[in-house]
Amino acid sequence: MKQYLFVIFAIATTNLVQAQEMLTAKEAVEIALKNNYDILIATNQAKISEKNVGIANAGMLPRLDATLTKNNNLQNSTQTQADGTQRELNNAKNNSLNYGVTLGWTIFDGLRMFARYDQLKELEKQGETQLKSAIVTKVADVLSTYYDLVQQQQMLATLDTAVVISKQRLQTADNRYKIGKASKLEVLNAQVDLNTDVTNLVKQKQLYANTITQLNELLVRDRTTTYRVEETVHIDSKLELKNLMRLAEKQNPDIQLAIINKRVAELDLKQVKANRYPVIKLNTGYNFAETESSLGFVTQSSSKGFNYGLSATLNIFNGFLQHRNEKIANLQVENTQFLLDKQKQILNTQLTTVFQSYLTNLELKELEAKNEDIARQNLDITLEKFRIGTITTIEFRNAQLNYITARTRHNAARYQAKISEVALKELTGSVTF
Repeated sequence: MKQYLFVIFAIATTNLVQAQEMLTAKEAVEIALKNNYDILIATNQAKISEKNVGIANAGMLPRLDATLTKNNNLQNSTQTQADGTQRELNNAKNNSLNYGVTLGWTIFDGLRMFARYDQLKELEKQGETQLKSAIVTKVADVLSTYYDLVQQQQMLATLDTAVVISKQRLQTADNRYKIGKASKLEVLNAQVDLNTDVTNLVKQKQLYANTITQLNELLVRDRTTTYRVEETVHIDSKLELKNLMRLAEKQNPDIQLAIINKRVAELDLKQVKANRYPVIKLNTGYNFAETESSLGFVTQSSSKGFNYGLSATLNIFNGFLQHRNEKIANLQVENTQFLLDKQKQILNTQLTTVFQSYLTNLELKELEAKNEDIARQNLDITLEKFRIGTITTIEFRNAQLNYITARTRHNAARYQAKISEVALKELTGSVTF
């Protein structure tokens, strides 16, 4: 008789998930990493940051330009020379043509270009860290929804088992009524309880379908895709707060972003301070110039050749803006340090809180497992006594409800323990599946 309830539960589970593909947690994460829009966007942003890293973008390379200028004029001109002679010409043509190449190269700018290059590399790290943050967050979302679906699937099997038992009870009550060993009231009570169990099952099917839709959205799949999930949930019960804090300080994306932002602010300060130094540029080029004029002492001229030179500029006074800009940049660096310290404090608080929930949920999981086992044994005994008519329908129904409640609480405790584990690993930047 002890195996009877187990067989009913196994049959109920099989009926609910038959003819459906199995989706594992690992497969769900892999699909999300491939399809999820947030991850795809973060991936492209990281690639943009990578492409921006270069000595040319930092201003270290020379610039070569080709120029061409062609001007044509048609004018009525009058000229009075020094001896008083006056010359006039209508529709006088004046044409000019200039073309060439110029090269400009900033060879010193107070080391601003080197600070800019280092900043571009930090921004590349920022893009990579933001991508990691998006991946960690989305993987945690997928796993949370996946294990919620596991819980919903187990709840479906529990309620389906309740329906099977209630049908057995109704059939037993009806048989006893037909042979005069039970009243019509017992049959009606059994029918009402069966209807209640069927209603609960229908509502649970709706909740299960909604959870599948949510997971499909995270995986960027057709919303109508159906599948079954794993029944067994492995929970890592050996996590330690000290190790988690040490790992989080090294890998938590928010901490890493705060560190990078501080470095970027420091490099901004270097670039601002570079304005105190002169900017030295080399200039060279090759140019050709040609002019034509219908009126004047020179009617045509041309020139061509190289030019080269050096220019230097130094800001001596700009209304104390340099002092102001450096002060602001220093305050920005100070703020990034405050934000880093704040983020570490928040992280430690979150880890401590979630870890306490994790320990509590592990303890509840073990306790609820024992309660479910006791409720199952009680229902086995009650079901056998009901068959031989030694207990009332109310006692049987209470045993049945106690079993459903115990199994529901066990499922919920396992789910909460797993979610606590996922949350801890998300905070450490090391979500696994």
